[in-house]
Amino acid sequence: MSLDRLDQLTDPGLVRAWPPGLRGLGFGGDYNPEQWPEAVWHEDIARMREAGVDLVSVGIFSWAMLEPRPGEFDFSRLDRILELLHEAGIRVDLGTPTAAPPAWLYRAHPEAWVVDADGRRLGPGSRGAMSPSAPAYLDAVARITGALAARYGQHPAVAMWHVHNEYGAPVLECHGEFSTIAFRRWLLERYGSLDGINEAWGTDFWGQRYGDLDEIRTPAAAATVLNPSQRLDFARFSDHALRQCFILERDLIRQHSPGLPVTTNFMASSCPGINYWAWAQEVDVVANDHYLTAERPDSHVLLAMDADLTRSLAQGNPWILMEHSTSAVNWQPRNLAKQPGEMARNSLTHLARGADALLFFQWRASRKGAEKFHSAMLPHGGASTRTWREVVELGQMVESLGEVRGSRVAAEVAILWDWESNWAQDLDWRPSVDLGHRERTEAFYRQLWQDKVTVDFAHPAADLSQYKLVIAPQLYLVDQPAADNLDEYVAAGGHLLVSYFSGIVDENDGIHPHGLIGPLGDVLGLTVEEFAPLRAGDSVTVDGLGTRLVGDVWSEQVIPTSAATEVLGHFIDGPVTGGPALTRRRHDNGSAWYVATRLTPESLTTVLTAVYADAGVIPRRDLPADLDLVQRGDYLFLINNSAEPAEVIAQGPELVTGRAPGSTLVVPAGAVRVLRTDS
Repeated sequence: MSLDRLDQLTDPGLVRAWPPGLRGLGFGGDYNPEQWPEAVWHEDIARMREAGVDLVSVGIFSWAMLEPRPGEFDFSRLDRILELLHEAGIRVDLGTPTAAPPAWLYRAHPEAWVVDADGRRLGPGSRGAMSPSAPAYLDAVARITGALAARYGQHPAVAMWHVHNEYGAPVLECHGEFSTIAFRRWLLERYGSLDGINEAWGTDFWGQRYGDLDEIRTPAAAATVLNPSQRLDFARFSDHALRQCFILERDLIRQHSPGLPVTTNFMASSCPGINYWAWAQEVDVVANDHYLTAERPDSHVLLAMDADLTRSLAQGNPWILMEHSTSAVNWQPRNLAKQPGEMARNSLTHLARGADALLFFQWRASRKGAEKFHSAMLPHGGASTRTWREVVELGQMVESLGEVRGSRVAAEVAILWDWESNWAQDLDWRPSVDLGHRERTEAFYRQLWQDKVTVDFAHPAADLSQYKLVIAPQLYLVDQPAADNLDEYVAAGGHLLVSYFSGIVDENDGIHPHGLIGPLGDVLGLTVEEFAPLRAGDSVTVDGLGTRLVGDVWSEQVIPTSAATEVLGHFIDGPVTGGPALTRRRHDNGSAWYVATRLTPESLTTVLTAVYADAGVIPRRDLPADLDLVQRGDYLFLINNSAEPAEVIAQGPELVTGRAPGSTLVVPAGAVRVLRTDS
């Protein structure tokens, strides 16, 4: 755990920086002028001012332009671009181009190419990176980043630095020679000896014991299922190796640009291979990219979830929405365009959940390349398009909401989220193919969102004392410190809800000696004797809470172990007929609930109603389900995602329209309203 600095998850002294020179909320996007002749740049600047743009990201994919040959730099175009932006009063998020190694680097150093698990070498011609452990790549990264930092570290246009781009996408793991060597070093640092590695991985099973460190390789292709503990550690190592690349660049930049924030763009809920709890400790300001899964009818709920997760990574501090789309994205199966007003709703949902800057990919739509069908602030159709008009309107709206900047969101409920647990659960040969930590997390979050209950996400080892209720939708991996933390939370009066298939393994993916609920059994007052997964399409019925609840996918043999454990629901059919399905253990003023099946949405609503009552959480089911309601400091955001107007009893001046409503406020279909509630 010390390798990833998870001990600093809730460091109250963690200082966040903010790009200087922004007058209010940031508004803008990725600007890639190298794709266009210089004559277009002047039009771009004029249009940016028309739209209210005050922050742009520059240079992210420009390595080949800046260093056309090894050690030979040409900064002339970037000099002119920064000068034009500075003259226009537009602040710059200056990118390091290390996510786009030039063709000459690939040609000169084929040994630095990424090697995938099947042994294929991934060369140039796309986006991505080289092996994060290859000396040639690291040397080249240090050279270009150092040169940029030395030249522009004190440039008046530069407000912040943007290292690399979307680490982990598209390339996360490398199985080449340099990665293998670095993996072995990482293992020795983590476990101290070869015996320690063998013990952690349980290599006596299937005769996998290692007698020499050089016998260990990355978990590449093999005859059958690979050692899951080895695969979990390789996921940790791969994340660590990429993070060291970021730290290398960040520290070079800080030598020349002290005081300016350095960040990289996360993909909080959509890049499962990166442990963002650890990354959030290394950036000066959290920045995130989010793109709607456009074909999902609940895409607006998933957007809110991603924004809440990002704010949680930032520990409640202001964060930057570094990329989202004005309309369609080009890499989804169907390139669905956003409907009128949807761009503003999406953007202001992020703002409601703590973002203080809203940026798009990208400023001007590309005419060539792989993303030429990706939407932009200035579309192919130019300034006569609906998208452009909505961009200008959004810029005006963002300016009118500038006073919101710096205010904070307070949440009563936390959902536990642990990337390492997710990595472990997603490995092969689990008890049912229908198990899904992401599905359960979305299910719980969706109900909380509909109930207008604001949510933080938290690591299970973090300080949870501020929350009335903590939910573990499916927390497969739980080590002893995390279990102790949850026990202490409940003992202090907190309320915990744990769903099935949680607490199963320790940090090395080994079954706990406590049984199939692991150390969570102590706080829950029960043990799980045997799993009883269901056949596809089967369901179970639970008699509980005065009604009939329905579940599918999963059941299990639950045995209460404490006199304080109440059985609130029994299975009345299925593999464990008569056994406990819903339990609650009282702990003085706290409680710990357990659900032993996958509840339908209706049944989950019923259970959460009872849990809310225990925890003192008050849902707002009197309001339309698709009305998003978030309190950010003294500002109440109301975002109507439905096709019908919504009427809300609310007081205070309204900032979007400038009107001062009376006792009720009507939020038109598809619209956003923001009330100042302190007056």
